[in-house]
Amino acid sequence: MATLEIRDLHVSVEADNASREILKGVDLTVKQGETHAIMGPNGSGKSTLAYSLAGHPKYTVTGGTVTLDGEDVLEMSVDERARAGVFLAMQYPVEVPGVSVSNFLRTSATAIRGEAPKLRTWVKEVKEAMARLSMDPSFAERNVNEGFSGGEKKRHEILQLELLKPKIAVLDETDSGLDVDALRIVSEGVNRVRESGEVGTLLITHYTRILRYIKPDHVHVFADGRIAESGGPELADKLEAEGYEAYTKGGVSL
Repeated sequence: MATLEIRDLHVSVEADNASREILKGVDLTVKQGETHAIMGPNGSGKSTLAYSLAGHPKYTVTGGTVTLDGEDVLEMSVDERARAGVFLAMQYPVEVPGVSVSNFLRTSATAIRGEAPKLRTWVKEVKEAMARLSMDPSFAERNVNEGFSGGEKKRHEILQLELLKPKIAVLDETDSGLDVDALRIVSEGVNRVRESGEVGTLLITHYTRILRYIKPDHVHVFADGRIAESGGPELADKLEAEGYEAYTKGGVSL
């Protein structure tokens, strides 16, 4: 069983010619088959955690450890982390002009699997995954995220998740900008991956609406760069009713 262990993680970012600490000692364990929801106000450090796990160069780890199955994630390059089984669905997926979705997906699968998927079976696999996400087959020939709507970008992220089958999936505000129908379709895609029992999911969100579709095993409240409280699904209900004011000073995010 794959296990992601985060211990006393401290992360800083350069801003205005000065280093600012964002994460101030995060401890979290995510096991294969578990779903953890990370919730909290703007500026609390949720996305910083996501991008630090993926190896974004903007963020500097100043202390602590991150391991996946005992291997030091922080010593891995971005592509090594992906091959090890760490997947990030971005809040704002970037455009890649000149690269088609089909080429992007097959190249990614080749890098992860260590060999190119057989074309005939791969095409069938992609078409079936796209159909489950209500994506038109012509979508595969479009350039990655170029001219995509917000919903199309998020479906493409979940398409990657379904095809690449990581050990740990970090979903950074996947519900952001989605209408009700798109949210349902995207959530169903996440749930299909979860049902395999082979993926540990770290679901980062501001709102509880996605948790109506994706039921977490654990809920954690982020505030001031730390996990302020952890609990079961009932904690999300408490946040829905009371908000984050109890975790901030004067109702302002830290």
